[in-house]
Amino acid sequence: MPELALDIRDLRVSIKDGENEKEILKGIDLAVPKGEIHVIMGPNGSGKSTLAQTLMGHPKYTVTAGEVSFFGEDLLAMKVYERARKGLFLAYQYPVEVPGVTLAHFLWNANQSKIQSQPDQGVKKDPKAVLAFRKGLNSALESLKMPADFSTRHLNVGASGGEKKRVEIAQMQVLHPKVVVMDEIDSGLDIDSTKVVAQSISAMKGPDFTALIITHYPRILEYLQPDRVHVMAAGKVLCSRGMELARELEQKGYDWILNEYNAS
Repeated sequence: MPELALDIRDLRVSIKDGENEKEILKGIDLAVPKGEIHVIMGPNGSGKSTLAQTLMGHPKYTVTAGEVSFFGEDLLAMKVYERARKGLFLAYQYPVEVPGVTLAHFLWNANQSKIQSQPDQGVKKDPKAVLAFRKGLNSALESLKMPADFSTRHLNVGASGGEKKRVEIAQMQVLHPKVVVMDEIDSGLDIDSTKVVAQSISAMKGPDFTALIITHYPRILEYLQPDRVHVMAAGKVLCSRGMELARELEQKGYDWILNEYNAS
């Protein structure tokens, strides 16, 4: 049986709604084996982004029941920075702008923080490490068809929606996380940008790269060829199949699944 990168069992999550708690995730069960790419699709308001934010530890969301295992460890017991250091990465649907911090400075410090979390490796301060880091960042930007001087720009400041999404991919390529959760990484991208982003994600495929991709559009999936497609609605995973499910959803929409689920 393959090792599970993410193992989510009966996850229930609520959010504050005035004086009351509103339940959004109503018992999510989802297993993502190491080295696989899984996709979550579903209508608006189904809880997809809530799941992504909860996995990363956003304080806005309260876990009321269930468990999440990250390579066998209790993810929900970890602080946000611990999740990041363990190798979990969230690519935002709406990446934020950070004035005063360049992309290179941000990624260098993030990388050093990850290294320092591994005592046996120590902190790399020699010029060769800096040179290797710069080379890796420039290579990532080049693969995404972005100018090298983008590394000296303030993080996402003045960038277009498509550029911000490409910067998220560049961060993955530099930091080499174990598991990436991508919240609509393809939203707002034109056909050419979608292809570039998809090709960059495909280039990261391998036994040590696991991805959970949230999307509304099957177009990017044709480039990625995911191992599994899951459909979420009303805070639950309703069904899971292969790539053929995404194609069926493109042709028929979600009503047939919702009707089938409501009838069961």
